[in-house]
Amino acid sequence: MTDASLQPVPVDDVVVGLKGAMRRLASGVAIIAALGDDAPVGMAATSITSLTMDPPAILVCVNRSASIHAHLSAGCPISINLLSRHQREVSAAFGGAVARELRFGVGSWSRDHHDLPILEEAQANLSCTIDSLIPYGTHSIVIARVEAVRIGEAVDPLIFQDGAYL
Repeated sequence: MTDASLQPVPVDDVVVGLKGAMRRLASGVAIIAALGDDAPVGMAATSITSLTMDPPAILVCVNRSASIHAHLSAGCPISINLLSRHQREVSAAFGGAVARELRFGVGSWSRDHHDLPILEEAQANLSCTIDSLIPYGTHSIVIARVEAVRIGEAVDPLIFQDGAYL
């Protein structure tokens, strides 16, 4: 006899089911920054992964309704900042808890060779240039070539799962 709590539960609404399933996937949190019209723009992201090592590239999925999306196109630089566990406030700020124009006031930031903000004490900072954007549904798949990497000393990532930090 098997434990009923281990049995799959069918979900009639695929979107509701997919949201529930993806909440079970733990993800690292990153801040994506781009050059805005008169100031940098940024967002928190969990949908990010390495793509290839040759060429060195990363993939980020960005909702087309996100304010940063209008500033993303092929050839544009972006920075990707992988957050450390102690940077929850930064994640919350870029997740919408702080007005867009005040977000880079949370945390300690310096600049990369593109003059983009990079977060001090992050797990890692990646300076990239977008190679392509591929529209898919409500999002764009952003493929960016990694040009420079800075790695923090300790391995202590900020992890997000089921609507909360672990």
